[in-house]
Amino acid sequence: MGQEILTNFNFSRFSPGQIQGHYESFFQRANHPELPLAFWIRYTIFNPHKQPENAIGELWAIYFDGQTGQHTAVKSEFPMSECSFDQKSFNVKVSDSILSDGKLRGDAVHSNGKIEWDLSFTTDHQPLFDFPLSMYQAALPRAKVLVGHPLARFNGNLKVNGRSIPIENWIGSQNHNWGSKHTDHYAWGQVAGFQKFPETFLELATARLKIGPIWTPAMTPIVLRHRGKEYRLNSLIETLRRASFGYFWWDFQANTPEIQIKGQIRATRNDFICLKYYNPPGGFKYCLNSKIASCHLEIKTPDRLSADILDSSHNAAFEILTDSDDHGLSLSC
Repeated sequence: MGQEILTNFNFSRFSPGQIQGHYESFFQRANHPELPLAFWIRYTIFNPHKQPENAIGELWAIYFDGQTGQHTAVKSEFPMSECSFDQKSFNVKVSDSILSDGKLRGDAVHSNGKIEWDLSFTTDHQPLFDFPLSMYQAALPRAKVLVGHPLARFNGNLKVNGRSIPIENWIGSQNHNWGSKHTDHYAWGQVAGFQKFPETFLELATARLKIGPIWTPAMTPIVLRHRGKEYRLNSLIETLRRASFGYFWWDFQANTPEIQIKGQIRATRNDFICLKYYNPPGGFKYCLNSKIASCHLEIKTPDRLSADILDSSHNAAFEILTDSDDHGLSLSC
């Protein structure tokens, strides 16, 4: 059954009218090739548990400007009657905004302003799966995540509060995640190309689950594509005791017979936007979202005498999901 995910990775898992709570998002993000500029655009389903009549589609967009420190975040909500998330093809529609294989077009409006997009994307790289394939059909983890198009190249145009921003060969990814509830506490990171290793792609998360009053140990699945090889460090035993993180910092490492990885992801408070994510069982989570963080990696493999040193100064994705409001960030949307 796990092999099905290889072909339907970008098909929606949502059945309109379903009773079980569900969230699902298709997000695209990319960075300027040289400058600390980035965008993040997210098409989302929110279906509250046992309240299918209150299901909505959401459009999110952020433009990160690390040159000025002024970021723009917007969100629009629409009834599900105005939305379509196809279960048999990669076609998403939220109001008049569309997403399909290779293109996205739309807009979102909030009190903070308006962002419009008309973009195309291409990649020569195969989908990347954060978990073993069998886990995508299993009940656990409740939250599934994958990268539909790693190292995607975006072209087109953004408009941020009326200002046109040409997007010319910005590098990033197209991503898909879904589940019946958000993970209780996590850090998520991604780097689509490093300065001296533009074909290296890193995807990782550190997550803790809450079962009743008990928190599980932190688990850190890592998938790395480097020098033409994919390293899947994501079995359950492998993921334990690998990382620690706090607001705006994250340290991680992994040691296996085939690879040793040591890394850090960093960002300042001003590099983040704070968002409110509705949770299907009820309540909400704070998402601290940056797409202009830095990443440093040291990679050692048995076939090389010395370690590879990789750096990304401002094109790492870094998100933290938390219940706490002690992060010092004001809610943007």
